Amino acid sequence: MKTIKLNENAFIPVLGFGTWQLEGQVCQMAVEKALEVGYRHIDTATAYQNHEQIAKVLARSRIPRQKLFITSKLWCENLQPSQVREAFLKALDELQLDYLDLYLIHWPNRQVPIRETLETMAQLQNERLIRAIGVSNFTIHHLEDALKSGIKIVNNQVEFHPSLNQKELKEFCDSQGIALTAYSPIAQGQDLKLPLIQKLAKKYQRSESQVVLNWIIGKGVVAIPRAAKPKHIKDNFKTLEWQLEAGDLQLIDTLDTHNRLIKPAFADFDY
Repeated sequence: MKTIKLNENAFIPVLGFGTWQLEGQVCQMAVEKALEVGYRHIDTATAYQNHEQIAKVLARSRIPRQKLFITSKLWCENLQPSQVREAFLKALDELQLDYLDLYLIHWPNRQVPIRETLETMAQLQNERLIRAIGVSNFTIHHLEDALKSGIKIVNNQVEFHPSLNQKELKEFCDSQGIALTAYSPIAQGQDLKLPLIQKLAKKYQRSESQVVLNWIIGKGVVAIPRAAKPKHIKDNFKTLEWQLEAGDLQLIDTLDTHNRLIKPAFADFDY
């Protein structure tokens, strides 16, 4: 699978498997199917409360650790330096892993100086417990503040799909060597109903989901679709089999309507 270089020790697969809202046996069955199909990039978070379920599947799979790319996230209420290490080690223990490939600050929290959080994460990286450091749901302003720390941030995971094509954010991330990862890449199904997406699906004889994911990957963005049904897990993975024509990539670029779906009360998107 194609990867994007984060740093000398971390190469992130362009297609991953998202696990938000997957819990219990449903989570285990979905992750197991994803690994069976060929996914090697699994995205989780402390807030998802499914680390233990994922750990069981990884152990059963017997896939060599070096062939896996595992991401987890630090919740925004645990950003104090004294909390970071404890939260990270708890996540690592729950996942039954020796290290994480990527560890993200899940949401920005201006109540805690970002430098202090990142410095603690950098210590974990120096101890080879984290291969790469990143953030999630950070705007350009948040990133500018974080970059002042001097600590290398290599990934920003954000909501990104045709109806929320965050062009300016991507351009900024590109300029700083920060890879972008798209969560909710099909807009929870909304973007599959867009007439252009449906037209292109017929043109290429592919599913609407594959068209959207293909557009994301074609823009140099990592996609982490979540699915629970085996047929959807398998269908999404087939995105890697083909490519949209350049002209069609550009057509999808025109679909942006600033349609942000994930906006909890504590979100800080206006800053």
